[in-house]
Amino acid sequence: MGVFTNEIEITSPIPPTKLFKAFALDFDTLFPKAIPNAIKTVELLEGDGSVGSIKKVTFAQGWGSESSDYLKHKVDELDEDNLSYAYTVFEGGVLRNIYEKIRFETKFVKAPDGGTICKMTAKFYTIGDVEFNEDQIKADTQKRAGAFKVVADYLLANPCA
Repeated sequence: MGVFTNEIEITSPIPPTKLFKAFALDFDTLFPKAIPNAIKTVELLEGDGSVGSIKKVTFAQGWGSESSDYLKHKVDELDEDNLSYAYTVFEGGVLRNIYEKIRFETKFVKAPDGGTICKMTAKFYTIGDVEFNEDQIKADTQKRAGAFKVVADYLLANPCA
C-alpha cells in the first residue's frame, strides 16, 4: 500500500467557528441544501454524528462515479475547541478500485481579516502496489475544495443557514 498526501488552503470571509459548524456539525442537513445538484442525501448509519459515526452520502444523479452513486465515511476526529475534524472514506465509487481509503483532515484557522483559512489534507491509501496518478489525486482534492467554495457561498447568501 502506498500513501500519498495532498494539501491545500482555501480562504473565506466567513468566521472559522461558523465554517467549522457548517462542515463538521451540520454537514448532514446543510450539504444537500447547499449543493443539491451534487448531494442528494446524507444518512447517519451508525452513531450520533460524533467520533466513530458512519455516514452515507448519496450523490445526485450524474454526479457520482460511473460505478457508484454513494460513499460511506467514518468520523475519525471532531475537535470543537481547535476547530478541526477528520473523516475516512472507506466505501463507494470515489475509491475507484484504486484506493483502500481516503482520509480527509480539515482545520479552520482565523485569518488576519477575521475570515478563515481552511487547511485541508487528503491522504490517499492505494490498494496493494497500484500506482497512483498525481494529477488524479490533485483533481480529487480540488473537487472537495470546489464543494467547500460552493457551501461557503451558500452560507454567505443565507446567513441564517
